[in-house]
Amino acid sequence: MYERLANILAQQILERCRKGLYRNYLSKTERLAYIRGRVDLRSALQKPWDVKLKCHYHEQTGDIEDNQILAWTLFMIGRSGLCGESVSSTVRKAFHALQGFVTLTSFKPEACIDRTYHRLNQDYQLLHALCRFFLYNTGPSHEKGDREMLPFLIDMASLYEQFVAQWLKTNTPKGFFVKKKHRVTHDQNYSDRIDLLLYDIETGKVQYVIDTKYKNPDRVASSDRHQIVAYANAVKCNNAILVYPQHLNHRLDIKNGDLRVRSLSFSLNDDLNEAGKIFLTSLLPSTVSYS
Repeated sequence: MYERLANILAQQILERCRKGLYRNYLSKTERLAYIRGRVDLRSALQKPWDVKLKCHYHEQTGDIEDNQILAWTLFMIGRSGLCGESVSSTVRKAFHALQGFVTLTSFKPEACIDRTYHRLNQDYQLLHALCRFFLYNTGPSHEKGDREMLPFLIDMASLYEQFVAQWLKTNTPKGFFVKKKHRVTHDQNYSDRIDLLLYDIETGKVQYVIDTKYKNPDRVASSDRHQIVAYANAVKCNNAILVYPQHLNHRLDIKNGDLRVRSLSFSLNDDLNEAGKIFLTSLLPSTVSYS
């Protein structure tokens, strides 16, 4: 529904741009080298040497709230990423049609209520009603509002896993490739799924087993350590990595024969791109490089 209404709004705005945007007269005061509107005589007499006169006049312009609300709503829709490419293209086209005439100004949904309409801007009533819908629903806020909604939960553990996987896939260090959600079978009755595997391109062998943990303990739990060791043994890998969203007070770095088990952090508290680079540098201190 969001996408279909966005398409309707963008099409209606494009149609209004083809007909011509509604314009209104706005009061302006400027110092000009020529007379326009009403001259401020007191200012002119106080500074008779100033060749520029202070003038009060009205200018007809399309850069008014009626059109600014439309531009801001299109901007918010485009930034939301909730529409497919076809509708997003129409939204961008409508936004660019307004951009040359309208100043981009932020508005709250309440700005769309109790506006004055007449025969010159009657069609704006529907446009502003749609804008109100989008400005209310484009993004949630953590603050308490005056509307009720259904409660929902976000699986942050899964979201963190997907984020780290996508970042690592986008920023894979040279000489490696990433595989996500690799399933391993321990016996005929039990199988498991590994979050991330980092392979060596030349040999095709697993170099790092990576498991994300969205929690903030003081130290690595024994259950997490046993789990990552089982993963590493299942794929015959000598480097097992547990990744946390914050630095642990007691980091893990132990060796069990040829197997090395470590805890690293991909912090969510700072710039995410910089946090990712720090994570990669800790993971591959001697081999990491960026293209």
